[in-house]
Amino acid sequence: MMNIGEIASNDAYLRGWKKATFLTTLLLVSIVSQVDRILPFILAESIKGDLGLSDTQLGMVTGLAFAMCYTLAALPLARISDRGGAKNVLVCCIVIWTVMTALAGLANSFLILVLLRIGVALGEAGSTPASHFLIGQRIPDLFRGRAIGLFSMGIPLGTMLGFALGGWAGDHIGWRSAFFAAGAFGLVLALSVMLFVPGNGASALTTAEPDGFLVAGKKLLMKPAFLWLFAAANLLGFASAPFYVFSAPFLIRTYGLTASEVGLRFGLIQGLLGIAATLLGGRFFDRAIAKHSRYLLGPPAVLIIIAAFCTVAALFMPTSNWAIALLVPGMFSFAFLLPYAFGSGHLVAGNDNKALSTGLLLFGSSLLGPSLAPVLVGFISDFATASNAGNGLRWGLLIGPMASVLCAGALFIANKKIGVT
Repeated sequence: MMNIGEIASNDAYLRGWKKATFLTTLLLVSIVSQVDRILPFILAESIKGDLGLSDTQLGMVTGLAFAMCYTLAALPLARISDRGGAKNVLVCCIVIWTVMTALAGLANSFLILVLLRIGVALGEAGSTPASHFLIGQRIPDLFRGRAIGLFSMGIPLGTMLGFALGGWAGDHIGWRSAFFAAGAFGLVLALSVMLFVPGNGASALTTAEPDGFLVAGKKLLMKPAFLWLFAAANLLGFASAPFYVFSAPFLIRTYGLTASEVGLRFGLIQGLLGIAATLLGGRFFDRAIAKHSRYLLGPPAVLIIIAAFCTVAALFMPTSNWAIALLVPGMFSFAFLLPYAFGSGHLVAGNDNKALSTGLLLFGSSLLGPSLAPVLVGFISDFATASNAGNGLRWGLLIGPMASVLCAGALFIANKKIGVT
């Protein structure tokens, strides 16, 4: 049965060109956010050489520093979005993260770069929960999976652009200029959001529960289905963080590729397939919901297991072409899962806690995994290299496939719990 909040929100649903402009603008938010997040990964070798960093320090810059702030800020910003401030949260977040990205081009030490990446994380922490809440307010239920898939498409598309443009910039204009350019574009994006994204709508102010984000989050985690989704999100962080942070350095060191070559070959292929994955994931999720499928989370779980075995094989391939080809399924599986994970989270959380459910899942996927996995991979790499064990990154990156298999197991359990929610 539809509740009062859902009836009220029906009047706020966007149609025609307004819906297209709204979704396009939010897609750009997702793209730019991912580009700014991914730039240090493709520029890692240049930054490492210029600032004299170790792999462990590189893991802290790209993982720990970003993830800690991102996760701590995500939940309060999500709760503000649920209570009616989603558009303001989104605009402020864009301004913060783009300014911090631009200032990273001035970094002259490890400490300054860490502090600036913390600033980027603070800005990006609220963008996805706020965007998801606005989608929930402005897009009807039957199209919502595809809308979330379209927004999530910004991750592979941003990854592709970040790798391709960042790789070119690193080889031709330098890593500092790459950060300056990325920051300048983000300020234009903030203006676009102010012009083309409507506010939450009246229903957001009247239906949100009065609990603070800690109390509301605890209530949500007490639901078994959401708890297992949260566990899967944590394991996904362990699987995906090393993949994003160290794939480019691995390909550069192992096969002698340049940053531009990695950006164009690896970034382009995985980006295009990632785009297809998010769109397919959103479409299949909507279809599963319409059919009341008992195997809602089965497809992404199976795909992640297949991708894990491909990634292991990729790390031991003798040529770059085979390595890149076998790394691509990992990105595809992560992207395919996104509409399922967020859509299932919305389903379990209910109409009044959509942004909070997104914030909690982002909290899970962005805290322990991105904080610890890159540092652990970097430590294993440094240790293995010092011990003359060959390519240290190869051994460190095995953490990702192991976490992928565990993530799939959590998804299977969450699927059963959703059936009895």
